[in-house]
Amino acid sequence: MESSLLIKAAAKLQTIKDTWESVEERQRSAELDEALTYNRRLWTILVTSATSEDSALPHEVKQNMANLGLFVFNHTMRTMIRPEAERLDSLININRQIAAGLRAAPAAAASAGPAT
Repeated sequence: MESSLLIKAAAKLQTIKDTWESVEERQRSAELDEALTYNRRLWTILVTSATSEDSALPHEVKQNMANLGLFVFNHTMRTMIRPEAERLDSLININRQIAAGLRAAPAAAASAGPAT
């Protein structure tokens, strides 16, 4: 589910980037704000879940998710303050890479088979 949500957020941001020049600034600003807010909320949930005491993730993974989340939050704020199409690339790529990793993790676990 997390993978699908990250892909959805990346797709929203990609659409804005792809239509940056052809959309009226006011409309683009509203769409950008909505997409960045969606992405920020998603990352808030991901980071909170990954770093909670109940999370079974290793400490190093928790720390990496926290650091990545901080980058996403800071980069989002910078993009809201000074919108530029190129600033969306980092957020789009991070979402796609994490989504790909999440999709690969269950597949790797399934192909490993039962522990002996």
